[in-house]
Amino acid sequence: MGEAKRRAIQGLPPRQSKPAKAVDTSPRIAPWLPLSRNQADRFVALTTRGAWIGIAALVLFWVTVRFIGPAAGWWSLADG
Repeated sequence: MGEAKRRAIQGLPPRQSKPAKAVDTSPRIAPWLPLSRNQADRFVALTTRGAWIGIAALVLFWVTVRFIGPAAGWWSLADG
């Protein structure tokens, strides 16, 4: 028994077709480059966010090594 027949017998409405994907109509950066302006903007936003996450992780690591570790007795600093 097919899906359409089963749904008809059970009194269910027909399945809705999936909507088509939206096509990116933004202009291309260069005619020969397969990247659009929206893709370039999203890439810049993503890498900027990643850079800030990396900076925050580095600061957290530095604070842990410099202050939290020695204060907790995990290790002692060579310069202090």
